[in-house]
Amino acid sequence: MPDLHVSVPAGRGGINPMRRRQWLLAAMLLSLAGLVVINSPARERIWPQPEIDNLPPVNALHPVVAAKMNALIQQTKKAGITILITDGFRSNLEQDVLYEQGRSNEKQVVTNVRGGESFHNYGLAIDFALRTSKGNVIWDLKYDGNRNGKSDWMEVVAIAKSMGFAWGGDWKSFKDYPHLQMDFGYSIRELKRGKRPPDTIKTP
Repeated sequence: MPDLHVSVPAGRGGINPMRRRQWLLAAMLLSLAGLVVINSPARERIWPQPEIDNLPPVNALHPVVAAKMNALIQQTKKAGITILITDGFRSNLEQDVLYEQGRSNEKQVVTNVRGGESFHNYGLAIDFALRTSKGNVIWDLKYDGNRNGKSDWMEVVAIAKSMGFAWGGDWKSFKDYPHLQMDFGYSIRELKRGKRPPDTIKTP
């Protein structure tokens, strides 16, 4: 019995049109997978950034943030308000301990981010509280210690914003009222990859 063989006409260049479509589809899928990986946080695990290991560790407030913090203390003092900086630079270990608060114990949850995920870990954020005339430290958003009919807390926030700080109370989720930060346009993702703002930056 003769061997029955049905031939499929080849396209241009002798490539089977069906095979050509399969190759194009495979190439498109590979390109799409590449885009997903490039834009994924998992990229750092797949393609580690060797330059991060050579960066000096952050262990203090950024010089501009430190200078603005001191200016904030002075400006609020002129307005009759005494503030206390309760936190500045925070190590990743300290951040992890803080993250566990309210999760591994009965205390109130104060942060939703782990070590390396906070601007405190890069020296770009501070937290503040108010100090009353009697020396008490409070976190009362309605307190009017200078008796001008305005919330001392919001007066501090307004002064801080005029200096270039962003306020955690403006966040849409998990509002952090004591939190002030200067990110200089850098995201946490960029900071984790080793990006760092220069020591001298023009701010308001």
